[in-house]
Amino acid sequence: MTHLEGNERARYVQGMFACIAGRYDLMNRLMTFGQDVRWRRLLLQQAALPPQGRLLDLGTGTGDIAAAQLQYAPEAQVVGADFTLEMMRAGGGRRDTARVQWACADTLTLPFPDHSFDAVTSGFLMRNVIDVAGAFAEQARVLRPGGRVVSLDTTPPPKNLLRPAIRFHLHRVIPTLGRIITGDADAYTYLPDSTEGFLRAEQLADKMRAAGFEAVEYKRLMMGTVALHWAVKRAN
Repeated sequence: MTHLEGNERARYVQGMFACIAGRYDLMNRLMTFGQDVRWRRLLLQQAALPPQGRLLDLGTGTGDIAAAQLQYAPEAQVVGADFTLEMMRAGGGRRDTARVQWACADTLTLPFPDHSFDAVTSGFLMRNVIDVAGAFAEQARVLRPGGRVVSLDTTPPPKNLLRPAIRFHLHRVIPTLGRIITGDADAYTYLPDSTEGFLRAEQLADKMRAAGFEAVEYKRLMMGTVALHWAVKRAN
């Protein structure tokens, strides 16, 4: 369904995540061999939220990143925002998300004032938005000067000797797991297709710079199929 564009694609993505919400966390653990837990830890290290700081986690889904931040810093104020209510409902009943402030929000039109957060994070969000530049511009708007943005997402696999094995995992293993675990193979066909059709890590870094971020850096993970990006909002 990666051929869809604009609002039609947004509606498809929203409906897809609504259908798989109940098994989303389990699938993440299986697809990444449990590495997504470590990636969230790396993400929050780069967010470097100050004591009693305010963090906005976009595309929060079931709130894994938001909950992890509260484990590290119980005094923090953490908002988890997503445009799929079913995903937030799936995470809202967990004990570790009890202090998350949930918000239904579209990442392109965030309902928050300017300069209202010390850090903005997202996990596997950006490849799904219909306007990457617009999404980063909104994140820059709600960040205070000097605040940090961190994005964890899939990225097209590198062209090397491991590429055939990576593509087999993406296009065979993941859809099969999706059909068995969630009953929805289409959703987990979309995931590898959207990964290969997304921006390369260096291109996503360029989008961040264009949105007004500086000190942009990134690190590839999981044989180059996942990238962690981080940057700072300009102080002036």
